[in-house]
Amino acid sequence: MGKIIRNSWALFTGYVIIMISHGFQGNLLGIRAVLENFNFIATGTMMSGYFIGYFIGANIIPNLISKVGHIRVFAAFASMASLSSLVHVVFVDPVVWTLARFLTGFSMIGILIIVESWLNDRATNKTRGKVLSLYMLLTFSGFALGNLLLNVSSPKNYEPFILISLLFSIALIPILLTKRKPPTFKKISSIKIKELFKISPFGSFSTFCSGFIFSAMFTMLSVYAVTMNLSVFEISILLFAVTLAGAIFQWPIGSLSDKYDRRIVIIGCCVASSIFAVLSITASGISFENLLVGEMFRFNYFSPDTAMDKTKLFIFIVLLSGMTLPLFALNLALVNDYIPKEKFVAAGAGLNIIFGLGAIAGPIICSILMNFLGPNGFFVHLLIFFIIITCFGIFRMNRRKHEDNPDSTFTPLPKDITPLGIELDPDTGVDLSNTANDKK
Repeated sequence: MGKIIRNSWALFTGYVIIMISHGFQGNLLGIRAVLENFNFIATGTMMSGYFIGYFIGANIIPNLISKVGHIRVFAAFASMASLSSLVHVVFVDPVVWTLARFLTGFSMIGILIIVESWLNDRATNKTRGKVLSLYMLLTFSGFALGNLLLNVSSPKNYEPFILISLLFSIALIPILLTKRKPPTFKKISSIKIKELFKISPFGSFSTFCSGFIFSAMFTMLSVYAVTMNLSVFEISILLFAVTLAGAIFQWPIGSLSDKYDRRIVIIGCCVASSIFAVLSITASGISFENLLVGEMFRFNYFSPDTAMDKTKLFIFIVLLSGMTLPLFALNLALVNDYIPKEKFVAAGAGLNIIFGLGAIAGPIICSILMNFLGPNGFFVHLLIFFIIITCFGIFRMNRRKHEDNPDSTFTPLPKDITPLGIELDPDTGVDLSNTANDKK
């Protein structure tokens, strides 16, 4: 591990700084949008702009890297991400912010593709498992630490946005000064969506629904929290704990999925998440009955009251996150159960597309529910998709028996990982023996 860090310290340093800035920016915007009196739908649409840019960039950027090269593209997109953060503070307008979030999403997928391509070039067949583990650790740690930066200055001020821009710019320095040659970019083909649904209807459908869930959790949770009158410090601690729980829970849940039918584990996670979502609503001080049956269209009615139990609310949301965030990796492992290992990476590429389609619409649908049901519409949104996954999973278990594939095992993965990152999983069977590291 020490050798890996020594050989790639510049890449890892720049990447961690970017993830800190990325985690900081997304939740800062959610809080600031509420403080600027953006309505829920305008906020949700703005948040969806990120995923639209991310999805479009995933299809355009590989060709750009092939023509221009890694370092130039990395510098361009880090600069673009830095610029977009400044746009938010100069033009406080929902439409402008949506366009800026589009630029951020477009930039971030470019940065991730370059980083993971570089990691593939640095890894060998013996070290890629360690490289993937380190990559995951840095991703979650950076994102979690970024949430704590919410306490640096009030979200109403311009300083937080300046700090984000500075972090993106600083991340350029170690990458641009590295002496190592950038890798030769390799494109990865994907399995068509229609074929993926034939291979694993439940795995593909669950991935699609997970897009709705994940995108809402990582964009609208901060909106929910500030609407419930939590302080900035409380919000930062909540978001920090949510991110860490999403990382930590992957190992025990993944271990269970390797021993038992993965569909049962996925359904179990959704049932547990549904329970924690309902408990979160009750802990918020707004009765579940009033939420669904009462005066649904009186927005002031849903303002938080003194009955809110913050301790229980925090615990339930953290547990909800822990049970939810392993879903993407579980779905990927489930699909891999039905294909040979040489198709694992292509399947991951196809599932990324399916996930992205759901992620684009997630914040918008969540914001509509919050607009009509108040802040707890956030949990209702999650509940709807948990229930859909559960029902379809039970249906599919009655149509198809469990099949054990010894080549397919659960691997903890960050939510934003690209197919190039998935290739680092030793189970994929990809031969990395011809990388630059092995030639030396």
